[in-house]
Amino acid sequence: MQQIYTIQYLRGIAAVAVLLFHVSERHDLGFSVGAAGVDLFFVISGVIMWITTDGTAMTPAHFIQKRVKRVVPLYWVVTFATFAALLVKPAFFFNHDGSLQNLIGSLFFLPHMKDSLHPVVVQGWTLTYEMVFYLIFSLTLFFREHTTRLTLAIGSLCIMCLAPLLLDWPYLRALTSPVILEFAAGLLIGRAFVRGPDCPTWLCIGLAAVALICLAAASALDADLPRAIKWGVPSAFLVLAAVMWERRRNVEPSSILLFLGNASYSIYLWHVLFGVAIVALLLRSGIPHWAFPPIEIAAALGLSLIAYVSIEKPLGSWINRRFQSKGRALAASIT
Repeated sequence: MQQIYTIQYLRGIAAVAVLLFHVSERHDLGFSVGAAGVDLFFVISGVIMWITTDGTAMTPAHFIQKRVKRVVPLYWVVTFATFAALLVKPAFFFNHDGSLQNLIGSLFFLPHMKDSLHPVVVQGWTLTYEMVFYLIFSLTLFFREHTTRLTLAIGSLCIMCLAPLLLDWPYLRALTSPVILEFAAGLLIGRAFVRGPDCPTWLCIGLAAVALICLAAASALDADLPRAIKWGVPSAFLVLAAVMWERRRNVEPSSILLFLGNASYSIYLWHVLFGVAIVALLLRSGIPHWAFPPIEIAAALGLSLIAYVSIEKPLGSWINRRFQSKGRALAASIT
């Protein structure tokens, strides 16, 4: 698949926004709009899943294998690292569940339930939703006709939102939150990018402007709206505007934004653990508290980028080599 630069840019922006949100939450700075980074990720996930499978003969098993290879290894590394830190310094981790039961559940994307999903890596709740989406989407790959696949995927996500009306089970209620409709929005945007009509420049600019105004207004007014509306709808408008803008014209690659986009998964997973460690050090340093947020942001982001280069990239390369060698060995045994 040809790289879509605007998608990578938005992934980097989303990861940094979530980092800023958590720093803001820790220091009571009121940057609630940063939480919309999660919703951007959900919409982008739908877009990428559609674009990378449209017109291909990818099987459900191959799709799941690719997603597991991409998501699970680093998540397990960060989960074990966070669990170890919880055992050593539990007082540093407010509202974390460091039980062995939750560790096992977190590794398999079925963490402890409080008022919501609560894995060892607190922001990892989003990956449970991602896995549910991957499972649903993988089943549509049994069908080759793209309209059928799109209808089944979106229809399944919509029906899931109605499931709590029939069965009031905490996990089901959590996993069928309307936030999963953000994946459906991403699928529609991916379909529009691949097969839809061109979007005029004025409309792309208008959609982006509306998205930013809605995000700012929801944050300023502290609107009590469902997440899928408050953050999901503006995120969908922003992603639609970005990808359709790029479809009409060349977008010059920005090395910094591309690097942030490539490193977005590491930023997202590592920043809370790094932030806790940084604050613990700052509390012993004598540095005034007003200086904590900018130092924490810079250090957590920097360490996350280092983790991307030194952990995520080598880990991904090693896993790919392992799978390729096993595939060659299997092919040799068959022939």
